[in-house]
Amino acid sequence: MNPDYAGRSNLPDNLKLLFRAVAMVRPDSQLIAQVMLFGQGLEHAESISEKVVNLFELCSQKLSEQSHYDFGLRALKSVLVGAGQLKRLGAAGLEEVAPNAMKTIETMAMIRSVCNAMMP
Repeated sequence: MNPDYAGRSNLPDNLKLLFRAVAMVRPDSQLIAQVMLFGQGLEHAESISEKVVNLFELCSQKLSEQSHYDFGLRALKSVLVGAGQLKRLGAAGLEEVAPNAMKTIETMAMIRSVCNAMMP
């Protein structure tokens, strides 16, 4: 199953015969982030999703391996949902917003969401 994961062990040979091997592929984080941001109501999801996914990939590659660091899909999803909430709060009283102003609001919401998630 996944013996490298904490607390798990290999299956005995007699049980392995009952299961079929399954190939897993790495999910496309960029596409997942883009769809989630569009779902949260962000209009500039393409550029923002690319930047936040690159940030998460760099953090997972460059930061030290510690158990409390999590830069996977679960952490990415919480950042994206938080950005959507902050964007809705930031644009709540605004009816007509210039395109550049909306991009700035969305970018600042993403920055605040990343800071809220990464810094306890």
